[in-house]
Amino acid sequence: MEPVDERAPRELTEPHPSRLPLDHPRRAQILAAHDAAFEAGEAGYLDPDTGLFVLTAGFLARRGTCCGRGCRHCPYTNGA
Repeated sequence: MEPVDERAPRELTEPHPSRLPLDHPRRAQILAAHDAAFEAGEAGYLDPDTGLFVLTAGFLARRGTCCGRGCRHCPYTNGA
């Protein structure tokens, strides 16, 4: 069994601050898209700013480890 990484001390609905700054002009829309996908149990959502597919914190948490790629919603301390 693979080791499980330690979760960061923030809610799963709160992205890493350096990956979605508080002053981002579309922050509210991005968080709404994440929250809708998160609540629906989906793996991710289309970023309303870039159109790219972004993984939700829930999907990343279920993986059990950080991939080290700097995901916006990484729930782990080593990804934080």
